[in-house]
Amino acid sequence: MATLFSRIVAGEIPCHKIAENEEFFAFLDINPMAPGHTLVIPKEEVDYIFDIADDKLGRMMAFSKGIAAALSATIPSRKIALSVIGLEVPHAHIHLIPINREADIHPTKDKTKPDPEELAGLAAQIREHYK
Repeated sequence: MATLFSRIVAGEIPCHKIAENEEFFAFLDINPMAPGHTLVIPKEEVDYIFDIADDKLGRMMAFSKGIAAALSATIPSRKIALSVIGLEVPHAHIHLIPINREADIHPTKDKTKPDPEELAGLAAQIREHYK
């Protein structure tokens, strides 16, 4: 059975896509810790990020770096934090979260439920800065 994220990549479940290439896909988290909270996934279903081959994991980080630059250009923040937890969906993923202090990325922090139109507008702004 395909994971939730594989179904998003396949277009079966809608998302607010930021970018994709042959190997990776980035989209906004629908329950973000902060505006712009983005998930980066490999298109191939791999549950544990450290099971990804070294060269592919390096390319995933390079892809994430481009997304982080677009987030920085769009959302005022001190840094773009990177988190890998991977328990909620059995598909490896990286969280990229704009932060101004460490508490902004604390795992128990309340998540928001933004309006889908707000997410769509934010995704469009981020895509404008993605290179």
